[in-house]
Amino acid sequence: MSDFAPLEYGEIEPSRRPSLAEALVPVAAVVLALGIGSGYLGLAPHGPLLWAIAFTGLFARYRLGYDWEGVYDAAASGLRMGLQAILILFVIYGLIATWTSAGTIPGLMYYGLGLLSPTVFLPVAAVLAAIVAFAVGSSWTTVGTLGVAFLGIGEGLGIPAPMTAGAIVSGAYAGDKQSPLSDTTNLAAAVTDTDLYDHITAMRLGTLVAFGLSVLAYAALGVIAVSGAGANVAAISDPLAATYALGPLVFLPLLVTFGLAIAGYPALPALVAGVFAGALTTTVAQGASFTRAWEVFLNGTAPETGSEVVNGLLATGGIAGSAWTIAVVVAALSLGGLLERTGILATLAHHLAAAIRSPGSLVAGTGVAAMATNAFSAQQYMSIVVPGMSLRSLYDEYDLPTTDLSRAVEAAGTPSGPLFPWHAGAVYMAGVLGFATSWAFVPYYFFGFLSPLALFVMAYTGHGVTRSTAGADAAAPADD
Repeated sequence: MSDFAPLEYGEIEPSRRPSLAEALVPVAAVVLALGIGSGYLGLAPHGPLLWAIAFTGLFARYRLGYDWEGVYDAAASGLRMGLQAILILFVIYGLIATWTSAGTIPGLMYYGLGLLSPTVFLPVAAVLAAIVAFAVGSSWTTVGTLGVAFLGIGEGLGIPAPMTAGAIVSGAYAGDKQSPLSDTTNLAAAVTDTDLYDHITAMRLGTLVAFGLSVLAYAALGVIAVSGAGANVAAISDPLAATYALGPLVFLPLLVTFGLAIAGYPALPALVAGVFAGALTTTVAQGASFTRAWEVFLNGTAPETGSEVVNGLLATGGIAGSAWTIAVVVAALSLGGLLERTGILATLAHHLAAAIRSPGSLVAGTGVAAMATNAFSAQQYMSIVVPGMSLRSLYDEYDLPTTDLSRAVEAAGTPSGPLFPWHAGAVYMAGVLGFATSWAFVPYYFFGFLSPLALFVMAYTGHGVTRSTAGADAAAPADD
């Protein structure tokens, strides 16, 4: 991903270069389409995203002077950048199905119900998710595997599912941000020309503050949640034990997937290996036929445990069930490619840079740019690359180290994706956790709010803005 170079303002042909007012027109169209379509009318995001794509394509064709081939190539560029995310979506839906049929997810639920109490569940879930994400370097892998099991455990303990999801996603993103194996962490370091471990060190304080406050909030929330809901452990654990063979062998897929991830293998091959391990465990541990194991991979599971609650928790769609989610991701990535390749994002970044007047405002503005890019490109990688490369020269002018830039783009860019329900990460998290939209759990996704907030507070107070003595005495850069 570090090879991707966003279109810069100076590279746009003058005849096609949008003014600030022109750049704001498709942005406003995106906001209106999603606000009216999804927010007011309650439509699934597919239609509103198509409205925004159509408007932006027509605007690029008839206002900015692109031909139809150029419009198509712009949309396709977003798909090329997000291809890995699409492939992971395919695989993870099949993996969840095979791990369910293998007894891996039921086993995690069964033993987790025996070890955890309702009061401590939420903070423990967040911390465990952070540890796993740090170890494997992937928030998506963590949520799609352990996160699914945690939801079942939370159900048995009487914890509302949105609270559980918020804790899981918070921990997954916090651990991912600090992991040297994470693709976004490596990408943020690469595009800003920062040493990887210097980048991780620069993020540490803000991450610890944001995640520490999140864990405290989950601890308080656990007490409140328990007071209004009772544990129902036996109603979940008894049908699990009666339906699945839950010996040590059922955790083989977990060991294979996480072992490969910890060994440094990329997420996609590690997940594929987990699918094969899940299919093998289905045949060996659960006694299913080879054919049945792979039918589950395609079509999902519909268990008959004698409990409607457990059946609902363990029902999966397989890769065939990923179509709804992938359709949203494809549309969102196409829209992001249009906004980036037609120079709309570059124009917004250019005018943001012109408004910068101090080191603190530069760091805060970088965070705002990362979040805005997340919202309009629907792509986590682009939220790092576009502001990271577009604003890099300003950090040189203000004599700020590249660690300030890398910290800003990741602290605001990486965890803010789930806040926008059409974002690829939001659609993924909601889909694998069984929600129609990420807005169902966003009120409890504390880290998504606190990580950018910690960045902005540090920028405002000057804490962590490491301008040199020479730079501190220099005047602000002149306007272009």
